[in-house]
Amino acid sequence: MYLRRDRALTAVSIMLDVAFYAGRAGVVSGADIARRGDMLRRGIEPVLQALSRAQLLDSIRGPKGGYRLARAQRTISLKEIVEAATLAEREADEESQGSRLFQKVVGPFWQSLDKEVSERMSGVTLDDLIREAENAGLRRPNRAPISFSI
Repeated sequence: MYLRRDRALTAVSIMLDVAFYAGRAGVVSGADIARRGDMLRRGIEPVLQALSRAQLLDSIRGPKGGYRLARAQRTISLKEIVEAATLAEREADEESQGSRLFQKVVGPFWQSLDKEVSERMSGVTLDDLIREAENAGLRRPNRAPISFSI
């Protein structure tokens, strides 16, 4: 389920931060992500690992290490991000039965909402969110121009 997922919102925030500040070429540290997002580093570590396992983020080791997008931001949908971050929670939801009233009324209704949200998130990419950030007046950090020599 997509509704009421703190971990899902954390994952989207992390991916947007990485896309905004690093993209495919640069790297941002987990500490910087946590600081900018007003989150605890130890709290986002499991989400960073889940996003890395799902091959949405590349984890770079070493003193200048951190995280960068594993693919172009235009190819990463919100649905992929949320699914990667909430896999364990969704499996737990499938195992919990709840009361008969929940099973017959709330569960089916929530599943229909969940399907609508899932379909909507499939059509939104990190690229779309970056454009929203820029339209809201946020400025990406200046990067050194790419230079090629042959």
